[in-house]
Amino acid sequence: GRPSDANEGCVGPESSMAGKAAACAGCPNQKNCASGKGSVDPAAAEVARSFGMVKHTILVLSGKGGVGKSTVASQLAWGLSADTKLEVGVLDIDICGPSMPRMMGVEDEEVHKSGSGWSPVMADDNLAVMSVGFMLQKKTDAIIWRGPRKTGLIKQFLTDVDWGKLDFLVVDAPPGTSDEHISLAKFLKKVKIDGAIIVTTPQEVALLDVRKEITFCHKTKIPILGVVENMSYFSCPNCNHLTKIFPPLTGGAKKLCADTGIPYLGAIPMDSKLLDACENGESFLARYPKSPAVPAITSLVTAVQASDYSKLSGSFKEDDNEDMNIEEKKEDIMKSSKEVQAILAYLEGLQSAPEKTRKAAASDIKKIAKICAVLQKK
Repeated sequence: GRPSDANEGCVGPESSMAGKAAACAGCPNQKNCASGKGSVDPAAAEVARSFGMVKHTILVLSGKGGVGKSTVASQLAWGLSADTKLEVGVLDIDICGPSMPRMMGVEDEEVHKSGSGWSPVMADDNLAVMSVGFMLQKKTDAIIWRGPRKTGLIKQFLTDVDWGKLDFLVVDAPPGTSDEHISLAKFLKKVKIDGAIIVTTPQEVALLDVRKEITFCHKTKIPILGVVENMSYFSCPNCNHLTKIFPPLTGGAKKLCADTGIPYLGAIPMDSKLLDACENGESFLARYPKSPAVPAITSLVTAVQASDYSKLSGSFKEDDNEDMNIEEKKEDIMKSSKEVQAILAYLEGLQSAPEKTRKAAASDIKKIAKICAVLQKK
């Protein structure tokens, strides 16, 4: 739509005359409109219309696979829906490994299409679920798709699903910063993403990838609600002794949050009852109210309900000085570490090179200094 500070007679940023019409003269948006920066992605606008009745959108992300992201997403949804006054939805965009149908207890259901779009499967009276898992002919079918087909399906999920009125939509994304994440960021550009919950385990191998996920969120302007440390410890059911199965050698999620200023949303212990609930498609909080992991899950649900989303920074905003290119942002994230490694290897090689070679490399070193300055800003 037209900017709020546009001149009288604005033709709109989508018009072929944007920035060129007589009414554009002197408008503060003229430069952006003329360059195309003010135009709206038709898909993003379509998603915005589809999400018109979705109050809060929460992404559940992880840098590393196997850390329990889908477990957290499913139980967060179950926990939110325990309040019968709330309408809750779960969108599973883990296209190659959809877990939500089983974890929500609707594995054998099918999606139906009507004039208003796809109807999500109801796990409870106020809990709707949508997943590519409902569309597989057999549970063992593999989805072997390249990026464009994944992007097309995610667009359909975001535009064609008839969610109706929702208080919370929990989006379960695959691990990493791949096509699915880029598509989400692109299509939800005109929809306020209220926040992302990032799931990790205590060991540094998982935290390394979580740091990349945090960088992705910052670069795509997705606000972060906080980090959850899953499988934090094991509580013996017989003697209540606590054992750290995955020792947090670098301080775990709590240290990561302290270093980055991101909220720490708690530690979920390893709990066999939590596994049972997910395997059987049940609400863990309702089925096992006295289990060791209940306080942590309850605390997470409460934090999501109580968050003041209006104060979270990072949601998409139009920026007069930056044309946000999601593909470039992804490449920045992936290239930075490779560039640094290449620079270090080059400099190390120069130390043992002949003096003539080192002198000849003086101009290269100046270029390297400029590259390092750019990387430091990232």
